[in-house]
Amino acid sequence: MPDKPLGRKAYGSIGHLPCSRIGPGDHHVTEGQARIATEKARDRHDVIIVQEKLDGSCVAICMVDGKILALGRSGYLAQTSPYEQHQRFAAWVRERESEFDWLREGERVCGEWLLQAHGTRYELSHSPFVAFDLMIEDRRLEHGEFLERIPADLPVPHLLHIGGPYPVENALRDLQTYGYHGALDPVEGAVWRVERDGKVDFLAKYVRNDKVDGGYLPEITGQPPVWNWYSGCAEKK
Repeated sequence: MPDKPLGRKAYGSIGHLPCSRIGPGDHHVTEGQARIATEKARDRHDVIIVQEKLDGSCVAICMVDGKILALGRSGYLAQTSPYEQHQRFAAWVRERESEFDWLREGERVCGEWLLQAHGTRYELSHSPFVAFDLMIEDRRLEHGEFLERIPADLPVPHLLHIGGPYPVENALRDLQTYGYHGALDPVEGAVWRVERDGKVDFLAKYVRNDKVDGGYLPEITGQPPVWNWYSGCAEKK
């Protein structure tokens, strides 16, 4: 098996809205994209979908040569990661391979792995893997097709809005403090998905300005990892 089974990253980066807090290496979407997402659509063909942004590790599950594989964001096999959270993700996928046999050759379902707290702690009532995209190469399936394809018991980020432009202040109002996935710290933000004529045009995100990245990670704190709780966990974290 090659180092990167798909020959590429599993997931790229999403540009920030102008008022979002950015970190090193982050980038903003264009002013025009921000306006479409939050203020004024181009026309009736723009559909804006906004979901809660979750704070974990971006990972993917793919089908390659008929095999179900767990990947980190960079596209490497999760089991080759030096981090325990990714080793646990690889083991979690191995135990559930048959649950992902709906994937087609070359496809990957991308999502947030919430087992370990990064900057937000969660008391989860669902699986620690939350799916947000179904992709093949660099193409994302549009939101409706994504929901039709994935199993009903696979959690997805909470839907805040679908329709026209959606201002950041509306997202913050609707998220309230802790969002909808059991956050024990203030929720990180939201993700805007702009679709046009049945295709995903672009994504954008907002991260609250007082967010501290990796505030619970041992490589930053020097303390043991903080494990989030989820239902069905065999070991209380």
